[in-house]
Amino acid sequence: MIHNKFWQAFFALSPIIIFFIIMLGYFAFIFSLLSNIPELERSHDGPPEVILSWLGIFLFVLFLVILLSLASLIFYIVHAVQNPNLRKNNLLLLWILLFVFVSGLGQLIYWLVEIVAKRNEAALEQ
Repeated sequence: MIHNKFWQAFFALSPIIIFFIIMLGYFAFIFSLLSNIPELERSHDGPPEVILSWLGIFLFVLFLVILLSLASLIFYIVHAVQNPNLRKNNLLLLWILLFVFVSGLGQLIYWLVEIVAKRNEAALEQ
């Protein structure tokens, strides 16, 4: 699974893509809330269903994004530890620190630099 092209691309791209999707959903929620202010002011006697209606879905998707980001972090740390090119150049610690401190972007950069570029170099050599 570590050397499968699909899983490498999935764990590199999906945290960033899903983060942007959830941010778009958040801004759509805020926009719909702000556009319904006159209606909310007129009906202040009922429960605040408009505000809390999508909160459960938002929190569930946010929890999935957190799990996916953690899985991506673990996947790429394991991949970096198994990469022999990083051991001989002493770059292993640098990549792991990059994964931890620049979470989603670190995995994307590693995927582009260490996996895709090396795969293209190996294809050109043949």
